[in-house]
Amino acid sequence: MSNENFSVTPWEVKGKVDYDKLIIQFGTQKITPELKEEISKLIGGDLHVMLRRDIFFSHRDLDLILKDYRNGKGFFLYTGRAPSLGMHIGHLIPFIFTKWLQDKFKVNVYIEITDDEKFMRNQEYTLEQTRQWAYDNILDIIAVGFDPDKTFIFQDTEYIKNMYPITTKIAKKLTFNEVKATFGLELSSNIGIIFYPALQIAPTMFEKKRCLIPAGIDQDPYWRLQRDIAESLGYYKAAQIHSKFLPPLTGPEGKMSSSIPESAIYLTDDPKTVERKIMKYAFSGGQPTVELHRKLGGNTEIDVSFQWLYYFFEPDDNKIREIEEEYRSGKMLTGELKEILIEKLNNTLEEHRQMKEMAKDKVRLFKYDGKLATEMWNKIHE
Repeated sequence: MSNENFSVTPWEVKGKVDYDKLIIQFGTQKITPELKEEISKLIGGDLHVMLRRDIFFSHRDLDLILKDYRNGKGFFLYTGRAPSLGMHIGHLIPFIFTKWLQDKFKVNVYIEITDDEKFMRNQEYTLEQTRQWAYDNILDIIAVGFDPDKTFIFQDTEYIKNMYPITTKIAKKLTFNEVKATFGLELSSNIGIIFYPALQIAPTMFEKKRCLIPAGIDQDPYWRLQRDIAESLGYYKAAQIHSKFLPPLTGPEGKMSSSIPESAIYLTDDPKTVERKIMKYAFSGGQPTVELHRKLGGNTEIDVSFQWLYYFFEPDDNKIREIEEEYRSGKMLTGELKEILIEKLNNTLEEHRQMKEMAKDKVRLFKYDGKLATEMWNKIHE
C-alpha cells in the first residue's frame, strides 16, 4: 500500500510511515485502551512494553481471540521468518512479543521458516544458501526463549510433504488475478512466487481454532487473502496484531534492512561494533551545537537512539519518561543518549549470544522429527 509520502509492501518500506493512515488504507483497527485493559485482566498482570507503548498498534479480530480465550476455546499463535545471512535486532521484535503471548496465554506457537520463498524471490541466492541461513536463524529464534513443548518451528523445504494437502486446497481457492493484484506481481514473475502465498497461509489452518498472527503490518496482505477463503475451507479467519517498524539507524524513514549494514545492528555485532555504529550512524534529534542543544533541546520524535529505547530497550516507563524530559530540555546531550542505548544493546546481545549457544542442543525439540512423539503433536493431529 502506498501514497505520495510512503510505501509499505511485504518486501519493502519506503518513507516515513503514517500509521494512522495505514490503518485506514489497510482496513485494520486500532488497539484500543479497552482491549489493552481486557488483555491485562485475562493475564492477571502488566502488559508487555511494546503493547503499553503502542508499538503493537493495530489488529484484526483481536477481540474475537480474547472472547474465544475467555470462553475456553483457546487460540494458537503463528509467525515466521524469511531466512537471511544475519538477523538484526529488528527481526527479534515479533518473536519477543510472540514469546510473551505464549507465556501469558499458554498457547501453541507455529513458526514458519520460508527458505523457499527467500530463494524464489532473490535471483542472487541459491537454495543451498537459504537453507543454510535457516538453521542459524532458527537458533536465534529458539534463543528468545520459546517453550519447546508448545512451539513448532518448521522449514518449508523440509516440511512441505505434510503441508502440501492443505496448501493445495488453499491454492485452488486463490486466483492468479487475486495474487497478482495483492502483491503487485508481473507476468514475468516466476510461478513459484505466484504459488507461494498458499504456503504462507497454510499454517493458519494447522488447528481448528482461531489463529493470532503477531507480525509487522507489512505482512497484512497475506492475511487479507486468507480471510477471503478460510471459512469456505472450514477454518476461522486469521486474526492479527500488527507492529510498527523499528526505524533504521540512518533515520526515521523506512525500516531496518539486513542488506544495508549501516542501517542495522546485527545479533552477531560485538560491543565495539555496536558502539561504532551507534555513534557514527544513529540519526540524531539533537541540535547542531552543544549551546543550541542546551537552549532548544532535542527532538525525540526523530532521534533514533531514543526511539529504539522507547520501542523496547528501556522497558521501565519511569526511566523512559525521565530520559525523554532530559533530552527534550537539553539537559541530556545526544552523545549521552547514545551511550545509554549502547549499554542496553550490548547487554541484550550478550544475553542473546549465550542463549543461542545453548539453543544448539535444543533444535530437535522444536522441529518435526522431535515432535512426532510429543503430546502436543498428537493432540493437534489426532
